[in-house]
Amino acid sequence: MTTVSSLLEQVGRYATDHLRPRALETERSGVTEQVIRDLRQLGALSHLAPTEYGGADLDREADRRLHEIIAGACFNTWLVWAQHGPQIGRIRQAVEAAGRTAEAVRHPGDTLGRTIEAFDSELAGRILRGEVFLGAALSDVRRYPDRYIAARRTSDGWTFDGTISWVSGWGLNEWLGVAGVDDSDPAGPRVVYGLIPVGAGVDASPLRLSAAGGSRTERVTLNGIAVPENHVIAVQDLESWRAADVAAAADARPHHFGLAATVLDELHASSHPAARQVADAWAPRVARIREQAYAITDEVAAAGPGAPQRVEERLALKVASGEALATLTRALLVSRAGHGLTDDDTAQLHARSALFLLVQGQTAAVREAQLKALAG
Repeated sequence: MTTVSSLLEQVGRYATDHLRPRALETERSGVTEQVIRDLRQLGALSHLAPTEYGGADLDREADRRLHEIIAGACFNTWLVWAQHGPQIGRIRQAVEAAGRTAEAVRHPGDTLGRTIEAFDSELAGRILRGEVFLGAALSDVRRYPDRYIAARRTSDGWTFDGTISWVSGWGLNEWLGVAGVDDSDPAGPRVVYGLIPVGAGVDASPLRLSAAGGSRTERVTLNGIAVPENHVIAVQDLESWRAADVAAAADARPHHFGLAATVLDELHASSHPAARQVADAWAPRVARIREQAYAITDEVAAAGPGAPQRVEERLALKVASGEALATLTRALLVSRAGHGLTDDDTAQLHARSALFLLVQGQTAAVREAQLKALAG
């Protein structure tokens, strides 16, 4: 069993000794299989799993800290790992909802009234123990009805068809968590979240990203992939899914603050007094945004279902975190002068990572808030 303190300490040392020194090389060459093996060995692939599966059972605060540590050391590694990490919590919920038995259970929101067998206990156990590394393909639901992954009922499960806009960690992930939309129900569209093995019928083509270039991100097409019922994690009506997505996407997240902490450290280490002054001025501002962002998310979560989501307040903090990162990375680039643009300098790496964060997890509400702020 991995304890919370030992996991954070060990990952912190690994991030300092291995991830951070190789961040520039990782941007050029990609996250390696060895890094995933190392994270598995450290317990970072099972950090949200129950202790009975050898997991650390991290609470929200510790999970945030883990995201900050990894993102601050190597943004590419964080992006690949972060596709896997949150799904552990979702799969844990699915297993617990099924009672870890073979008893038939009903999917919440399954208006067709069909029953399913308990979630595949063997696969779930391998995932919760960190033996299987997951990719994620959940955000294309936002594009419905224009472009999305179609989920269609079959006699013994579902079929998933369509092109996923992007999957990070391609070549490293063995299974994908995919969200498709089933619009065959007269009651309204539903989101079907299932697990798909990477193999036959799953084809990928590279995306040439100018930021997060080492994240092994590719566009992936699913060609009529059969998903049995016991590989479906959840079925939810589209309206509920969108409401939750809008709220979650509005948050300033731990990886924003992990990256900000790294840039502040590099500014503080600068030989230019003015660069150090920038860090001194912005460090308390970033700390306030972080504190407020975490507090409001915790308050909404504690209030329970049906409580106001306070999306506008959360959006304002996300915009503020983006502005802080833009300012700090510009300052670091200025302090490094022309050398800051070469590919062996972290200034350009951090600046491009900050740009990536402006569009990562972007909903229409996030985009509108960002543009309004830029319009003054």
